[in-house]
Amino acid sequence: MYNNILFPVDLEHTKEAEKALRIAVEEAQRSKAKLTVMTAAPGFGMPIVASFFDKQAVKNALKEVARQLKRYIDNNIPQDIETGAIVVEGNPAELILKQAKNKKIDLIVIASHNTQIENLLLGSCAAKVVRHAHCTVTVVK
Repeated sequence: MYNNILFPVDLEHTKEAEKALRIAVEEAQRSKAKLTVMTAAPGFGMPIVASFFDKQAVKNALKEVARQLKRYIDNNIPQDIETGAIVVEGNPAELILKQAKNKKIDLIVIASHNTQIENLLLGSCAAKVVRHAHCTVTVVK
């Protein structure tokens, strides 16, 4: 049914994403789809943040995030699933939407773990993705 599935994960909240991960893996197996796991690193590109870090420190941080994502994939996704990994930097919702378009994603499986108050004050990444995605989005609580 699907060819390309995107599973964005916050590596700081993997426990909250376990149910969404199970659904993404099950659908990838059922559809024989490629599963792309994506995480967003902190926004080092923002001028106020970048002023605190030299370029090598930012590169090292992004390499560490990539290592953590690889470990997460190795520990949680069966080897029989074609899997890709993407580390991006910046606003998660915008980057999820961009990757979905660029990678021709036809299903996004995303965990939602914000409280009502956080949604009112900041907005939910999952809500933004649902509102603007041009493909099917499954939000898992």
